[in-house]
Amino acid sequence: MPATLARLKKRADFLRVAGQRKKWATPGLVLQAAPVPSGPDSANAKADAASAGFSCCEEKAGNVVIRVGFTTSKKVGNAVARNRARRRLRAAVDEVFPASARPGLDYVVIGRAETVARPYSLLLQDLRTALKRVGGLRSESDSGRAAGEEARP
Repeated sequence: MPATLARLKKRADFLRVAGQRKKWATPGLVLQAAPVPSGPDSANAKADAASAGFSCCEEKAGNVVIRVGFTTSKKVGNAVARNRARRRLRAAVDEVFPASARPGLDYVVIGRAETVARPYSLLLQDLRTALKRVGGLRSESDSGRAAGEEARP
């Protein structure tokens, strides 16, 4: 079942994901992943999701919410290049994540200098590879559970 994408916008969320040190670098991007916070620390995540009309990583109208943040540093280039890199990363994530990303994780996608010039098909391949390497690729059993089916032994 496809997931709905929400954005990470608060610095604390980006720092939390980076603090997990679960990442994979490819020529076109760096992908970081961290479990969605639970308990009292998740007040920011729940507030952000609620303001977007979702409960954190729960279903709303049958959709699971996956939160993704984007960032690029000045190493990528000037403001025009950084914005172009972020736009290309957003387009790649919008294409790959709804069907492939595993719910229950927050993701941060970091643009690199190569992001701007890398062919889009290779950028998609980089994203799929990084998603698999950080453990964020949805398996068939995960997609079955997301659709409401129980896992079979």
